Amino acid sequence: MPTSLIEVQKLRVGMFVHLDVGWMAHPFPLSSFKISSADQIATIRGLGKARVRWSPDKSDPDAAAETVVVAEAAEAANAPAMGSGIGVPVETPQAAEARRHREALAAARSRLTLCERQFAEATKACRQATEAALTRPDEARTTAEALSRAFVDKMVGDQEMCIRLLTEAAGDKASHHAVNVAVISLLMGRTFGLSQDEMMDVGVGALMHDIGKLELPERVRHREEHFTVAETQFYQEHVAHGVTIARKMGLQPGATLVIAQHHEHADGSGFPLKLNSDRMTTAARIVSLVNRYDNMCNPHVPSRALTPHEALSLLFAQGKNRYDTAILGAFIRMMGVYPPGSTVQLTDDRYALVMSVNSTRPLKPTVLVHDPRTPRDDALLLNLEADSRLGIRRSLKPQALPPDAIAYLSPRPRVSYFFEPNVTTEDPVA
Repeated sequence: MPTSLIEVQKLRVGMFVHLDVGWMAHPFPLSSFKISSADQIATIRGLGKARVRWSPDKSDPDAAAETVVVAEAAEAANAPAMGSGIGVPVETPQAAEARRHREALAAARSRLTLCERQFAEATKACRQATEAALTRPDEARTTAEALSRAFVDKMVGDQEMCIRLLTEAAGDKASHHAVNVAVISLLMGRTFGLSQDEMMDVGVGALMHDIGKLELPERVRHREEHFTVAETQFYQEHVAHGVTIARKMGLQPGATLVIAQHHEHADGSGFPLKLNSDRMTTAARIVSLVNRYDNMCNPHVPSRALTPHEALSLLFAQGKNRYDTAILGAFIRMMGVYPPGSTVQLTDDRYALVMSVNSTRPLKPTVLVHDPRTPRDDALLLNLEADSRLGIRRSLKPQALPPDAIAYLSPRPRVSYFFEPNVTTEDPVA
């Protein structure tokens, strides 16, 4: 689509704009979107940019017709007319279907690329906050709060959110884990209608929940079954170290309590204080559950990883007492019976990889389907919500899939999640 530059003072409702700044530098869920209110225009003007790009072809006709632009695509706009239309070939139904397929594939790839870029930006900020925590605590707090604020700002409102599996997520393991826990915990907080301040506590606490491990030797930063009593006690001390660091950073009390309680359990079986649910904050109860889920999917030793479906099933079977009942139920509803990253077999016997889940309709995920007739690079995502005849029969371990299906679907060695506004325009593949 051709784009043009426009002065921010000339923006109007109905224009489709592109904000060429970092994802954390603006409060909108996406960097490209159609303006829907005067408040959005005011926010764009407050970003300090004199001009932004916009797409006339994707904007409302009235908004495009009334606007004077600085055209970047002037040559295309001034090209000679094609004539009266005589002799112009008519698009056949087959050609139209192929064109729609290409357009839907391009849109799906664009959304995935955007999520991956945003995840990379978030993990970079998280790593910067972690690295500064011991020597520059004020800087670490500012960075962690800015990242949490960016998450919270993009989750507000009535827009439905999807949880998306990422294909190529850059960054170190610790930052991956922290961002995974923060993203899912904040989506959980959103479902419970937490206030802005409570959401900030969830976000900052989740991002920094393991900060105390900086004070531990590498060999005891990840709990192992063979640990001696002394090593286990040494590992558990990361919670107290984390609280000390949080106070030096000047974190809010609610975020500090998340760090203090992220290993406590509702039945009092956790550590370090063996608190029960009544003595834990809502934010801490959420982060405790999500932290456990991500550690099951992405353990320190990759060979011990559970599939997302297995992890969810185990939490349901063994965690009814360990975790707050309402929070566990909401988590399962939000993640779906088959969370993103699950390898499944459909009711028509094809194999698929769950790529995204709409948090309000978790039984209808979007899947990448193994189809030997279609090159993987041309495979579209199948939105099960759009096809009432098709569903998921069962979940499978990746190694249980036929070799050609494994190669096609490429199940991820690490499960990384991000979020995006729900998209309902995906065309299902046949």
